[in-house]
Amino acid sequence: MRPGIGIIGTGMVGQMCHLANFVANPACRVVAIADLRPDLAAAAAQKFGISRVYDTHRELLADGEVSAVVVVTKRRATGPIVLDALNSGRHVLSEKPMAYTTAQAALLVEAARRQRLVYSIGYMKRHDAGVARALAELARLRADGSLGRIVGARGWCFGGDTGRSHDNFVMTGESRPDGLDLWQDGPDWMPGALRPGYDNFLNVFSHIVNLARYLLGSSPTVAESIVETSGAARITLDFDGIACTLDLVNGSKGAWREGLTINFERGTLTIELPPPFAEQEAQVVVDHDGGSTRLTSANSWAFRRQADAFVSDVIERNQPLASGEDSVTDIALAEAVWKRWASGPPAPHLSD
Repeated sequence: MRPGIGIIGTGMVGQMCHLANFVANPACRVVAIADLRPDLAAAAAQKFGISRVYDTHRELLADGEVSAVVVVTKRRATGPIVLDALNSGRHVLSEKPMAYTTAQAALLVEAARRQRLVYSIGYMKRHDAGVARALAELARLRADGSLGRIVGARGWCFGGDTGRSHDNFVMTGESRPDGLDLWQDGPDWMPGALRPGYDNFLNVFSHIVNLARYLLGSSPTVAESIVETSGAARITLDFDGIACTLDLVNGSKGAWREGLTINFERGTLTIELPPPFAEQEAQVVVDHDGGSTRLTSANSWAFRRQADAFVSDVIERNQPLASGEDSVTDIALAEAVWKRWASGPPAPHLSD
């Protein structure tokens, strides 16, 4: 039986990156949407042919045909809504960040475990076809030793143009409503002045942190941390002796630039990530003594592959590529980065 999907949150990202992709998947049915903005919900329902529209997520969760939900809401409201969904027995795909503290995240993971539910976090870059090729190539290089051992890595994210090349969504002039349950936007020890930057770090830069973990090891430690109140950062993660330095600056002018280079003794493997909303695959280049090899790419979109994977995971009860259980580590690393900085000397200015 095809799972019935409910979409909670029908803004630009909810429509363009999620609703459009689930509607296009014949293995599921999008049966309902919910948004506190009634005009927006009605417009989205008309555009995508959804018959049932609810004012709140709780009304949607009372719909017996909804077996799984996608949560794309205000970031501080994500955790409480996901918790309601998991406690109601629904499988969940939520946008990141899943939460703002490890305690909050653990609460969600425990709810999913208790109900034996699929709980996936929207780190769509793990689903990128180019990243999949890079992962396979990395495994080959490690196995055959042709480039020697890994000696380090460098990642970067200079957030600029998000690459939105289409307008597969509708919007209204309604403001975001109040009245949602909101979780605290940071650990108790974090001063209020730091929390907007911490929010930006979790929302934008947790992607490259998560991707580095996917390729280099699931549980690094924070070796160095320089952070600005804006969320810009230069951090070094230690993957069992392999240092990976990440340079992170949001709001850059021009093109979005994001990627990861893994350095071997005799070459490199580089992943050049597309802008977050661009319907493109990551490009993968291997540099070696004989020159450079660019791995063959096709035309797919990480958000579409993520939606398809979630439906498949729900049907087959698979562990997601970016499970809630694994993604708690990203929150823990963010906390560690900011705590190390907050307890140290003022950071120098960072730039791209």
